[in-house]
Amino acid sequence: MAEITAQDVNKLRTMTGAGMMDCKKALTEAEGDFEKAIEILRKKGQKVSASRSDRDAKEGSVFIKTSDTKNEAVLIALNCETDFVGKNESFQALGKLIVETAFEKKSISKEALLSEKVGDLTIAERITELVGKIGEKIEISEYVHMKGEAVVPYIHVGSKLGVLVSLNGTGGKDVTDAGKDVGMQIAAMNPLAVDEKSISQSIIDKELEIAKAMILAEGKPANMVDKIATGKLQKFFKDNTLVHQIFVKDNSKTVAQYLDSINKGLVVADFKRITIG
Repeated sequence: MAEITAQDVNKLRTMTGAGMMDCKKALTEAEGDFEKAIEILRKKGQKVSASRSDRDAKEGSVFIKTSDTKNEAVLIALNCETDFVGKNESFQALGKLIVETAFEKKSISKEALLSEKVGDLTIAERITELVGKIGEKIEISEYVHMKGEAVVPYIHVGSKLGVLVSLNGTGGKDVTDAGKDVGMQIAAMNPLAVDEKSISQSIIDKELEIAKAMILAEGKPANMVDKIATGKLQKFFKDNTLVHQIFVKDNSKTVAQYLDSINKGLVVADFKRITIG
């Protein structure tokens, strides 16, 4: 049996960030071989990850990386079980590493991102490694990669909610401030889509069905049901589509009118809103 010294344990702890007793046990099992000990700790992390796979991970942070040219960005939500861990330095460092990797590799999906390698480990393995150290479930719940004429990020206070807004018709202007205003609107009002054309037919059919049932229950004449239901549908679009919503920073304008006042023809091409929890 190899003699495991306090210096050895401290060295492994520095290398891995694992607890002192975990490091000592791993080194003892590995008979002093650091590479084997690290592998043992990783395997422990995999076991912890598996044992906590059914736990709720409703805390964490969103992370955003935007290109210098302001026409591309990635947004991830990294979840954990407790707010304490969500504020942990190692957790925050992992989130930044993941979002930087996603941007650099141009990962096409969450699954592709998890398989991207940073050094000798994939992102999935790095998550598992941190699970082993912290003892909580950690997962990427959402991943968005967006490109456009102008892509503007917005992170709400507390980093629990993040938005990406793609704008067209900038006319070469810097529309960052306008994009952040729209991002704040999306964060606050949670629209279903950019406009009525982006609402699925199934949702439209459901809203019309509900509206007609309500109208008939109110005793309105049958020959007026379709007309009144159409009016209710237009109200639904106004409340739930971004460009038709009343602008939260100026109630005299819709979001579409606000953007047009910034630059004639400035429009929202797309948006994504991600929340933790």
